[in-house]
Amino acid sequence: MAPETTPASEWADARHGSGTEHPDDLPEAAYLSIERTFCFADLTGFTAYTRDHGPLAAVRRLDEFREVSRDVAAKRGVRVAKWLGDGVMMVGTEPTPTIAWGGHVISHFDGAGFEVRAGLATGIALLFEGDDYIGEPVNLAAKLCSVAKPGEILAHCDVDDLPNWLQVLEVVEVDIRGVGLIGDIKRLGPAIG
Repeated sequence: MAPETTPASEWADARHGSGTEHPDDLPEAAYLSIERTFCFADLTGFTAYTRDHGPLAAVRRLDEFREVSRDVAAKRGVRVAKWLGDGVMMVGTEPTPTIAWGGHVISHFDGAGFEVRAGLATGIALLFEGDDYIGEPVNLAAKLCSVAKPGEILAHCDVDDLPNWLQVLEVVEVDIRGVGLIGDIKRLGPAIG
């Protein structure tokens, strides 16, 4: 049985009007405000790896990262929104599967000779041009990824949204260039026990 709520049905429920209006009757600019969980992840040390091993070796590493990212996304029910060179922007309609995607990908590459880092945030964003997102949670997730250490997930999320195999290792303040100190950021890691 299909779920009652899908991304397409959420967008349809959020739009103004029925969606069948004559073009002249639609508002000039209508952006949908939707709640999503955003996860940015990237390969750490990719530039140095490319310099040291050459672009062909780097492409093989990037292929593996993208293949695993897509495979885990399909299993978790989240979407690859866009590739960002050696990184990716993921979007989920629910926080837990998106957080699980980040933990899954990071654990997959643990001990593989290269590491992944991730930043996560949940909140309201505007759906822009049908396939992009604009807003504070998007920016925060990207910034958290940029300051995360290799193998680390920094998340702005509710503890209740964590899968049972991840835990909060510590709650920190993160100093983000151009933004300042952001509190209540959770550093996530595997649950012990």
